[in-house]
Amino acid sequence: MFTEQLYTGTKEENERLLLKQLEGLIEDEPSQLANLANASALLQQFLSDINWVGFYLLDGEELVLGPFQGKPACTRIKVGRGVCGTAVSRGEAVLVADVHQFPGHIACDSASNSELVIPLKRDGAVIGVLDIDSPQFSRFDETDLATLTAFVNILEKYL
Repeated sequence: MFTEQLYTGTKEENERLLLKQLEGLIEDEPSQLANLANASALLQQFLSDINWVGFYLLDGEELVLGPFQGKPACTRIKVGRGVCGTAVSRGEAVLVADVHQFPGHIACDSASNSELVIPLKRDGAVIGVLDIDSPQFSRFDETDLATLTAFVNILEKYL
């Protein structure tokens, strides 16, 4: 899950370091924009084998592109469409081993083959999503989901 050349501890140590660094970056910053930007940069630094990581924020019935790391991306996604819109409509994370088999997948980057999307919530309501794409099939597993859900839970406290 982690970029080996930067983080040489055990997987559990690296996960704890990721969460600690996130908390340190955002705990004293009131700006949602700054916190999301730093969170996406931190994940880009920590995660291996990804080609896009960032946030989409809910605006009515659409997700609008927020801070991210990677190639230019789709600007707006309707709730219920693609992996991101599906995560919003379900109110839960969606882990996809092969995006080409996901009904209604939106191909913002044709190099993406797997995806993990985790909703961001405030007071129980979805306000956006964390979206991570990989060029590898089956890049994400249940351990990644648990760690990145913990990451999102910390981030939500500061949004």
